Amino acid sequence: MAALWCVVPAAGRGVRAGGDRPKQYQLLAGRPLIAHTLDRLAAHPSIAGLMVVLGAGDPFWQPVSSLGGKPVLTTTGGGERSDSVLAGLEALPADVTHSDFVLVHDAARPCVRLDDIQRLIDLAGRGEGGLLGAPLRDTLKHADEAGHSLGTEPRDRRWRAFTPQMFRRGALVDALMLAREDGIAVSDEAMAMERRGIAPLLVEGAEDNIKVTTPADFALAEFLLGRTN
Repeated sequence: MAALWCVVPAAGRGVRAGGDRPKQYQLLAGRPLIAHTLDRLAAHPSIAGLMVVLGAGDPFWQPVSSLGGKPVLTTTGGGERSDSVLAGLEALPADVTHSDFVLVHDAARPCVRLDDIQRLIDLAGRGEGGLLGAPLRDTLKHADEAGHSLGTEPRDRRWRAFTPQMFRRGALVDALMLAREDGIAVSDEAMAMERRGIAPLLVEGAEDNIKVTTPADFALAEFLLGRTN
């Protein structure tokens, strides 16, 4: 398979992380969180380039034209993640065709393993795409509004969804546009594809591919960075 472009939505505010700036620009091991994520993606030999989707008038982005010899392009996103992913897909270079696979990866997942990315490409590329994830191993509870446990939910065949997620450019554009037209706020690209009748392949990846969301996650991500590749 030819090298793939990767869309990195980075237009969110990340309010749960606190701080005076969006979480993707808060420091992790002395550098902005997003810098670690982009470096990790650019280091993968099967990634051709990065399309970073920024918020309108983003004052924190430090322009960079390439990383690891790979082009880094930017475009402006929207209010929802799905809007930003759609904007990134539409801004990809013209030589990325309708049928080419593309990756989408969270700016706040700096610890993704390169081997996991390759496994996703190898396995999901045999069909119509898929995503990294991990089977749910913890006991799952159903709570009421006050936080009391009302019961235990089955965890059989339940997975946690990670990124990257990988789909054909045209099919994903169509799925995201349909969700927008239907007024559905999809939480990830796989959900948009599922609504079109596609069953994305779940590819098990390392559980240390964490999404940095809260202040405590920064310390964990810093610990993991030096131990993942």
